Amino acid sequence: MTIQLDFLPDVAAAFMLMFARLGTMLMLLPALGESSIPMRFRLTIALALTLVMYPVAASLYPDNLTANMMQLLLLLGGELAIGFGIGLCARLITSALQIAGMIMANQSGLAFALGTDIANEGQQGALYGNFLAVLGITLVFVSDSHYLVIAALYDSFTIFPPGNLPPMSDFAQNATDTVAHVFTIAVRMSAPFLVVGLVFYFGLGLLNKLMPQMQIFFIAMPVNIAVGLFLLMALIATLMMFYLEHFQGSIGKFIIG
Repeated sequence: MTIQLDFLPDVAAAFMLMFARLGTMLMLLPALGESSIPMRFRLTIALALTLVMYPVAASLYPDNLTANMMQLLLLLGGELAIGFGIGLCARLITSALQIAGMIMANQSGLAFALGTDIANEGQQGALYGNFLAVLGITLVFVSDSHYLVIAALYDSFTIFPPGNLPPMSDFAQNATDTVAHVFTIAVRMSAPFLVVGLVFYFGLGLLNKLMPQMQIFFIAMPVNIAVGLFLLMALIATLMMFYLEHFQGSIGKFIIG
């Protein structure tokens, strides 16, 4: 009895191509691709998702992948480009929290209070932004929105079939729209702090004109910090629900149905 194993190279090639797409997307996607998650754990998730999706998506790849090495390399480049394009657009979504946090910190007198941001490669960031970033990641998992991320990974094989040229113009347009939308969301989230900060500093300016001998801005700094913290405490639920809706809508662009 002879066991035919000549199909194994094609199986391994298809698995490698799927892993290239899913792994690239997973390393950039929000929630599942955060730097605070250990690299081995993210690699395990990518391998597990590839193994689960292989029976469904393997038929989309051409037959005899190993017969033409140039074709295999072109397919690999296309899968990496698709994974990077989708992952980068999704990664830009989480930047809204950092931008909004920086604006809030500037208006609250805490712009120079920096801390380690565990959600962005351990870089230094404003405390407001760091807090909102961690809270946003937590909210994504608590609300089961990370299932949308997994659905986007699966539907990417239907939206961008393997073997076709990556739509670079669509990716560029989507990235441009996403960046503009991120800044819009960040300004809208920090709008109450901008209004309160404008009124507060306008009042301080009037007091400084009325009593120039008194160090108004030095005295009012603790009040400014207290007002900012109170405003954050009062609006945190509304702000994060607004961000979660924005997150789900942005990920939903890569989901069919």
